[in-house]
This record gives sequence, C-alpha cells and structure tokens, in this order.
Amino acid sequence: MPNIPTEMRAIEIPEPGGPEALKICTRPVPEAAAGEVLVRVKTAGINRADTLQRMGLYPMPPGATDIPGLEASGEVVALGAGASRFKVGDEVCALLSGGGYAEYVNVPEPQCMLLPPKVDLHAAGGVPETFCTVWTNVFERAALKPGEVYLAQGGTSGIGYTGIQLAKAFGSPVLATAGSDAKARACEEFGADRGINYKTEDFVAIGKEFTNGRGVDVILDMIGGDYIPRQLELLAREGRLCFVALMGGTKVEADFGLVHRKHLTVTGSTLRSRSIEQKGSICRALEEKVWPLFESGKCWPVIHKTFPLDQAAEAHALMESSQHIGKIMLET
Repeated sequence: MPNIPTEMRAIEIPEPGGPEALKICTRPVPEAAAGEVLVRVKTAGINRADTLQRMGLYPMPPGATDIPGLEASGEVVALGAGASRFKVGDEVCALLSGGGYAEYVNVPEPQCMLLPPKVDLHAAGGVPETFCTVWTNVFERAALKPGEVYLAQGGTSGIGYTGIQLAKAFGSPVLATAGSDAKARACEEFGADRGINYKTEDFVAIGKEFTNGRGVDVILDMIGGDYIPRQLELLAREGRLCFVALMGGTKVEADFGLVHRKHLTVTGSTLRSRSIEQKGSICRALEEKVWPLFESGKCWPVIHKTFPLDQAAEAHALMESSQHIGKIMLET
C-alpha cells in the first residue's frame, strides 16, 4: 500500500479577490469515504469557474470542499468501502466538485476515468472538465448531429478547442471565434473550417456566408451579454443555442420572436451542481464514445503552460489575461 501522509499542500481562498487571493496552505489529507477513491494528484486543470470561485461569485455546492479545482489526474492510492471499479495504483483522471488544487483529493468513484489512450498522466489533468462539459451540452442537450454546422465561441479556450475537435470528429462543419488572427488560425489547426477574429470580423456575417444564408445549427456560448441577439439571428431554423457561462453579462434585450419563428431552442447548464450519478453517466459516455478518438488522433489535449502548485496565483493571472491557447495546468 502507498505511504499516505496525514497532511498535504493545497490552495485555499481565505478572502475573495484577485489572483493574489490564492494562498498555499497545509490541510489534512482527506479520506476516501464509502464509494470514493483517494487520488494522489499529478496535475489539475484550471478553469474559468475557478476564477469565479476565487472572486466569490461561484459558490460551492453543499458538502463540497472549499479547495478549488474541478478536474485532476493522478494515481489511486486508497479505496473507500464499496469502491471496486479501480485498484490501488491505477492512473486516472477525474471530474471533481472541488479539491483539485491539492496533493490529494477524494473523488466519487463514478467520476473517475482511466486515462484516455495516448494521453499521459500530466496532460490528462486537463481533460475531464472540458470534455464532460462539451459532451453533455453539445451532444446531449443541443443534440448536434453529423453534417450540422457548429459554432464555438472562444475557440482557443479549453472548452473551445474541445468542442472543435469533437464536433469535427463526429462529422460537423465547424466555425470558431477567437480574439486575434493568430488565435483564429489556431482554431483552424484544431480542426475548424473557419477561424473568425471577433475583434475585426463579424461572426454573424461570416456564419451566414459559410452556410449560404441558412445559418448555423448549434452554438456553444460562454459569453452571453450582447452576443445573444446576434446568435439568435445567426441560428438556422431548429437551431440550438447552449450556454455554459455568461462572461459578458446575464441580462440583455433580445428579439425572442426569432425563437418563435425559427423554432429555436435556448438552453444551458452547469456541471458542478449535478449529482454523482449524472456526472458518472457523462464520464461513462466519454470512455465509450470519446476515448477512441484519442486513440485515432482525432482528439488530443492542448496544454498551454503548467505551473507548480504554489504558483496558482500566476496561473490565474495568465488565464485572466486571455493570452493562452489551450489549458493552463497546476502540477503538484
């Protein structure tokens, strides 16, 4: 059995604030409760939701740890009562409700996955949150079908590049927006048919031109705000607009007559608040339907930069600068 210490390093948020609010601390190593596994963390992916939690804008669900971190990779070092899917020594990646910014984290066993094919332990820490988010929103809620046109807003973010890869792998033409010409070209390297620099180009006009005036079928949006009326205009008949964040604002004036006339669906969801059973179902879908895409090279993790755990503040500052392409990681 692995030698498990009684204490670990972790990141805490004593008071809400900027990146400097993240502080290294010492915490007791959690125990694996019934149905859980204890994982020695190798890497943890950083997500926009972590920055919102740091600012006090994304409260933890009841019972969740206050340590941030919604995804991690590592080695299983202990099993709680009834946990039997994995064995001590297995390398896994996991979807978390929190706790990834630490040397150890306890995880409900259904939320753990064996590493995707051809993905090492380091890169796997940036896979669960983005791939689970895209899968459940684009393919379950928005029901993207082969041949339908997909638009990814923020195409060089973790969720952005993941959506591009998956939509393309399942047979959809793909458009993606980004904040510079270089990032628009990066979207095309990930598989997008057309990268759009939203600072110099009109994604509505380009989307209509790309589809010969028909409009796109599915949009995955993390912006909201004044993007909403433009997206309703761009959607084709029976189109679906799905939100995973609303960074540009939650309130806007929009013509919902378009929703009525074009038979549109406007939806959205969060992942963190879902039940263990729901998260486990998403994880099993990834293992069955998405992991083979890593084996074939149609999906791959994109890691921008990795920071040591005690430089979590610098990692958050980089994320908020929006200079990155792909995932930002912490390594214990």
